[in-house]
Amino acid sequence: MNIETLLAFVVATSALAISPGPDNIYVLMQSIVNGTKYGLATVCGLISGCLVHTTLVAFGVSAIIKENDLLFFIIKCLGAAYLLYLAFKVYKSDAKVELNDTAVPKKSMWQLFKQGVIMNVLNPKVSIFFLAFFPGFLFSETLSSVKQFYILGLLFMATSFIIFSLVAILAGSISTYLKSHKNIGLFLKWLQIVVFVGIAIFIFFSEK
Repeated sequence: MNIETLLAFVVATSALAISPGPDNIYVLMQSIVNGTKYGLATVCGLISGCLVHTTLVAFGVSAIIKENDLLFFIIKCLGAAYLLYLAFKVYKSDAKVELNDTAVPKKSMWQLFKQGVIMNVLNPKVSIFFLAFFPGFLFSETLSSVKQFYILGLLFMATSFIIFSLVAILAGSISTYLKSHKNIGLFLKWLQIVVFVGIAIFIFFSEK
């Protein structure tokens, strides 16, 4: 078991979770409008949905790994290319972090949990991202690839849960900081770019 690979995975996941995206911005706004526990309900829903994508990727990619080394290499190359594409999209995007709580409807905790699950499960981009992200971080020659994918999925969920929960708990402070430090968006933008490019390089040169 390669612990360094797992640590690299946790670091990459943490950087991605910290970078502003639709999920953590949604958690932030729900926490600001409705309160911390409502933000945490949203977090639980979003993270729960990741289990579905982990299962789809685990069994789908594991079958490919067993069948054909060439197909796995192609998946790895496509994954690296997709991450570079995401880096390019971030590069072309606006560096501003927009916070607008006027359009955030108030909902119950159960409604927010369900919406979080639905938002995640029905988003095909999550499966595509997992498909691009996970294969480069397989860490054991003895564990089955299915078990490794589930371990990576659970690590991804646990790391994201911790960071998203902190976003919910510290929502007021984070919102104030973002509004008073306009240049933070530029830093977070380049953080995303560096992380995406770094993961793409790591995946491309990783071995099965």
